[in-house]
Amino acid sequence: MAQRIFARTLRMSLLWLATGLGAAFGQTVLNIAAFPAVDEIAKAAIPAFKKKHPDVEVKITSRAFPDHHTAMTTALSTSSNLPDVMVVEYGYVGRFAEGGGLEDLGAAPYNMQAQRARIVPFAYAQGVSTGGALVAMPTDIGPGTLLYRTDILKKAGLTEADLTQSWDSFVNSGLKIKSATGAYLVAHARDVKDIMIRADLKTGEAMYIDKTGKVLVDSPRFVRAFEMAKKVRDQKLDGKIGAWSNEWSEGFKRGTIATQMSGAWLAGHLNNWLAPETKGLWRAAQLPEKAFASWGGSFYSIPKGAKNKALAADFIYMMTLTPELQLAAFKSQDAFPALIETHKDAFFDQPIEFLGGQKARLIWREAAQKINAVNVHKLDPIAEEIINTELDKVLDQGKDVRTALADAKALLERRIKR
Repeated sequence: MAQRIFARTLRMSLLWLATGLGAAFGQTVLNIAAFPAVDEIAKAAIPAFKKKHPDVEVKITSRAFPDHHTAMTTALSTSSNLPDVMVVEYGYVGRFAEGGGLEDLGAAPYNMQAQRARIVPFAYAQGVSTGGALVAMPTDIGPGTLLYRTDILKKAGLTEADLTQSWDSFVNSGLKIKSATGAYLVAHARDVKDIMIRADLKTGEAMYIDKTGKVLVDSPRFVRAFEMAKKVRDQKLDGKIGAWSNEWSEGFKRGTIATQMSGAWLAGHLNNWLAPETKGLWRAAQLPEKAFASWGGSFYSIPKGAKNKALAADFIYMMTLTPELQLAAFKSQDAFPALIETHKDAFFDQPIEFLGGQKARLIWREAAQKINAVNVHKLDPIAEEIINTELDKVLDQGKDVRTALADAKALLERRIKR
């Protein structure tokens, strides 16, 4: 019933747009702002959208990931050069959600809240502001996973269980890997911290700042993550290699990096462009200690200043709630679908050639089912920067872990009071 009401509301709105704006200004243009590879996913869906709206031109503006979010931040703050549809990555949802510049997609006339049960719970929650508004509709998710090189483990006399039994076992395996092969356990010690602070958060909890404004970065979760990252660095088990650098991709190609923890989407990047020549050497596993964490994910939003809101809503509805399009994005761009009904598709049972024929999508599906819904905060991106700065001081300058976290907490508390 809710879906029929929504569709009827959209048809009425679109009719108004077609006869009103279309007549006044000629052909209507739906402007979409995105980053790779969501831009390619949106581009591939244009023919399906044109079947419903043959008189609408779809224009996609694509920028590199950081440039896109910088441009969107500026557009929202100045209410100028706003697209009709804005793609937002998970790390920026909190900031944009609390800025007040996005439409509530859960309320009328959009009524997307009626579709909540169809979306992976943790992803839906990530798009909700502290005030309860659905400002970002999830399209793909990033179940956390551990990717590892089987050839390196074999040389070191290790098994997958040695990596995943516990975080201590994971680090101890790094010592054997370094001794037997010379390879680093991880590219950067920060990777360990990044996953550990996200792992096993309970429903309703927050990563850095809770909904009451309490700063959480001196909690046992952060202490343990910092201490484990420090242990990795102290034992020279990381290459101090930043993600997305040339050295990073070379490390994967040459086998000097044994593991990488990230979202499941990274397996696709390794296959498609980072290290395609390593096909068959990688496998996927759940994170150490059977931890479950979300890493990344893409969302669609509508700025309040958008010109074609009804068309924008129809596009978002199509992209997020059409099983065929969600699966097409998964198959072409490794965009793990947020739409639950797609998770029963036979594609999940297919072996992945790059991962040596492993049925890794079943592992990632299990993770997606077990990740809890956590709250976002507008200062999350700033909190991440502060935490990373303090971790660098611990790793590179020998700063005490608890002192570093106390300093991070104090700085964040000052930001909140501004």
